[in-house]
Amino acid sequence: MKKTGLLLSFLIFSFVMLAQTQQPTMSWDKSSHNFGTFKEEDGLQTAVFTFTNTGSTPLYVTNVKASCGCTATDYTKEPVQPGAKGFVKATYDPKNRPGKFNKSITVTSNTENPTTLLRIEGEVTPREKGIEDFYPKAFGDIRLKTSHLAFTKVFNNQVVTDTIGIVNMGAEPIEITFENVPEHITISVSPKKLAGKKPNEAHGQLGVITVTYDGAKKNDWGFSMDRIDMVLNGEKQSQNRLSVSATIEEDFSHLTEEELANSPKMVFEKTEFEFGTIKAGEKATNNFVFTNTGKSDLIIRKIKASCGCTATNPEKMVIKPGESSHITATFSSAGKKGHQNKTITVITNDPSQPSIVLKVTGEVEEASN
Repeated sequence: MKKTGLLLSFLIFSFVMLAQTQQPTMSWDKSSHNFGTFKEEDGLQTAVFTFTNTGSTPLYVTNVKASCGCTATDYTKEPVQPGAKGFVKATYDPKNRPGKFNKSITVTSNTENPTTLLRIEGEVTPREKGIEDFYPKAFGDIRLKTSHLAFTKVFNNQVVTDTIGIVNMGAEPIEITFENVPEHITISVSPKKLAGKKPNEAHGQLGVITVTYDGAKKNDWGFSMDRIDMVLNGEKQSQNRLSVSATIEEDFSHLTEEELANSPKMVFEKTEFEFGTIKAGEKATNNFVFTNTGKSDLIIRKIKASCGCTATNPEKMVIKPGESSHITATFSSAGKKGHQNKTITVITNDPSQPSIVLKVTGEVEEASN
């Protein structure tokens, strides 16, 4: 009986050892690579990691994943037979990534230890910036520092001004004019005609576009976007367009402490509506109830809903102290699926909270046939 137990133990041990020797084994020539210091303009840098299957069965690389999206990878996709070699290639793109880097590549295989971590590192010397870096937006031979001028917050009694740098990259002079300029915006360029570049010059004449925004003339509330056509030498093209944005708010800075104490105040019972799960094509409706808990008339300036949601004005846009009313929000799920997150912005003369955002959320699932 004792001999039988010993024999059984020996057979189990032998079987385990045999199973281990029959597994593929990945032996690497190296697990890290240092590129050293190189210039950004040197472009892509590639390291090749070679491995040998020192096991007795075919080895499969099932996945290779690089960190941060900064490295592109290639690898052996065919089975690597015992004694044969395979590779994993890692490529680092230094463009717009100056400085030191240390990235990892995770290799997954059918070996006993299925995950291997490889590393690449180095240091990128930044390239000398050219005119295209400082003026990245191109309209033909004209380049701008930006094509979108954002004034962010502008009071309804305020006039603000900002500028956009511009340069002529062509050899011929370019005259710049503007079309579709709204009444509340004044725009000009100096000089009006930019001289072209001369031989052996990197660029032509520099200029400045000056934009002035009049919050009173806009006569609106909340976020607003205007688009202005830029005409070059009398030629108008749809892609040559400047965007000017601003959020118009009421100026309460002049109010005294007494006026603030007697001001209106908008208080909602709830500012969020979760409609749960509905079928595509169905609608969800909610009344956002509010009360003017202040001491003077609450004036609703504007109600604006995001795409896919509608909001009706209350019965009265002027709410007396102590009065309550509601804003009806309707979400239409037509053409939508998955998680939904919609907003309704309410703008009033409440100095403590002139802009209130109401939220409508939920899930839309496909309608059953």
